[in-house]
Formats: sequence, C-alpha cells, structure tokens
Amino acid sequence: MFRFLGLVISILLVFSLIAVGQDNPKAEIFGGYQYTRINPGQGLHGDNLNGWNASVSGYFNKHLGISGDFSGIYGSPFGVSLHVYPYMFGPIVRFPNSSKITPFAHALFGAAHISASAGGSTSDNSFAMAFGGGLDANINSRFAVRLAQADYLHTQLFDSTQHNFRYSAGIVIKF
Repeated sequence: MFRFLGLVISILLVFSLIAVGQDNPKAEIFGGYQYTRINPGQGLHGDNLNGWNASVSGYFNKHLGISGDFSGIYGSPFGVSLHVYPYMFGPIVRFPNSSKITPFAHALFGAAHISASAGGSTSDNSFAMAFGGGLDANINSRFAVRLAQADYLHTQLFDSTQHNFRYSAGIVIKF
C-alpha cells in the first residue's frame, strides 16, 4: 500500500512540475478544518467528528487535474476513541469564470485507516472513496478561501459499509 501511495505522490509531483510553465495556476495546496458526520452502520446512530483536511492538486489545463486528498478525523462516539485517516486520489475539475468564486468537483479513490480504543485497541484498513465539490473565493492570484467543500465519503471499515458526510473549509495556496 505504501508503494502505491509513493507512486501516486510521485506522479502528482511530476505533473505539478510540468504545469509550472503555463499561464493559469497549475497547482494548489489546500489545508483546513473538517467536520464529518459518520454513519457507522450496523444499526448504530450517526455522530459528529472533527479534524483536518489537506490536498494537493496539479492541473493539466485550465479545468482538469489530479488531486491527492488526506485527512484526519477524530472523536469519541459511543464511548470509543476513534482516529480515522482517509487518503484518496483522483480527478478534479474546476470551473474558472469572471467572478471571484471558482467551483470545483472531484471523484477520489483510495483507502482509510482507523484506530479505535475502548479498554482495548483495534485497527483496520479499507477501501474509501469520496465524491463532491466546493467553492473557492479568490483573494488574489496566489490565495483563495475554500468556503465549502462537501463530500459523500464512503468507507468499509471493520467489514461494514459507512456512508458519511464530510465538510471542509480553509485556505488554498496557488502556484
């Protein structure tokens, strides 16, 4: 799994370097807060968790690129201390226009790692995917504020399917 992650990060970096010589911002780094509404399945009710979200995106042209998304989700629902780390990669499409707001959409695929403890501890790794998009408010040619990124986050941890909602907001740095 770590070889795959290293390969994907290497590909992202190469595409980011190729994009530097073009007119539009060809790479973006995002970092910010993340709220996640988890739905653990198995008849359990959902709960609210908080954490961080970061991504790096390299663009082939004005609209289409590839993105790597990494996040940490933390909380103690049902008396269980949870740490969830999704890491996903996939295409991103942005829709630049004459306004200061730039919408985008992405489809991300990868894995998630969870550590859970309540008296004892356990962990699991599974497939993860996210579909969604958001709105960036451009401050200038180098910075934007990610007003909203909303995603459907699907995981399959502990042999159970989870259908989660994820919201992120923060700062975008453009290159």
